[in-house]
Amino acid sequence: MAKQIGIDLGTANVLVYVRGRGIVINEPSMVAISTKDGKVKAVGVEARDMLGRTPETIEVVRPLRDGVIADYMVTQAMLKYFIDKSCGRFSLIKPEVMICVPAGTTGVETRAVRDAALHAGARRVYLIREPLAAAIGARIPVADPSGNMVIDIGGGTTEIAVISLNGIVVAKSLRIGGNKFDEAIASYIKRRYNLAIGDRTAEEVKIAVGSAMPLEEDVVMDVRGRDQVAGLPRTIQVHGNEITEAITEPLEAIIGAVRAVLEETPPELSSDIIDKGMILTGGGAMLRNLNDLLTEVTGVPCYVADDPLSCVAIGTGLALEHLDVLSDSLEEF
Repeated sequence: MAKQIGIDLGTANVLVYVRGRGIVINEPSMVAISTKDGKVKAVGVEARDMLGRTPETIEVVRPLRDGVIADYMVTQAMLKYFIDKSCGRFSLIKPEVMICVPAGTTGVETRAVRDAALHAGARRVYLIREPLAAAIGARIPVADPSGNMVIDIGGGTTEIAVISLNGIVVAKSLRIGGNKFDEAIASYIKRRYNLAIGDRTAEEVKIAVGSAMPLEEDVVMDVRGRDQVAGLPRTIQVHGNEITEAITEPLEAIIGAVRAVLEETPPELSSDIIDKGMILTGGGAMLRNLNDLLTEVTGVPCYVADDPLSCVAIGTGLALEHLDVLSDSLEEF
């Protein structure tokens, strides 16, 4: 029997779920390639460790941008690496693969994902919309005739959807996610302190002291970077409330999209959502006090899923186990 694997092909991370084994891979969606001949040097964790430290002969790239394929050939090489790693390089039977795609992707973008998976060694490819996969992975009863609202904040996109009867009723997809928070933090520190920091440092700051709302007890972190004036290394202290100020713009865009989805939701489903609340998934859901902020601005209770980072990957795997039930909501190739 062919192996069945679900892949959360994210802008920041790739998670692979193998049926019967659970999540077997969780690595950054990064590839190190040679600038001379374009050969792949490293994928995943190995490539991330090279970021910002490579000679001119090696370039570290993210083949996905804003949730969609930006570099087709590199994405195909990355998918092949992860499929081989999860199934075994010498597996004779090609696996069936379920991949999630953002709700707002165009036909061309979806076909690019399908073709990349087929060329990477998949026997059959199913595509599932990301918010539906996130809801299934968060163990929300999506088959019931009642409204369930999920907000999935990934690295490159934010997916907001109302789900009922195994399908998406209303959805909005934003090309804003955790990466935009990192960019906002880096540009704020550059503007305020004349200090240049890298993407990884910005992400570390976000995780350590970032919050969606001002904190009652301020937290402080030492940040190292390059002084823009002197050109020398320098260390500064950054406060948590400064980071809250820095990420205001992307947060406001997400709040606006949540409000827009709530406004478009049919009245019967709206009453269900008020009773059940909204569920936050994805890496962005782990930002401190984000659920409290969304509760405050919408008046609808908001909860963080039990394992927000893994929800989409688990959902793709569970969807493979219930193909007959979800057939109307999937695209099969």
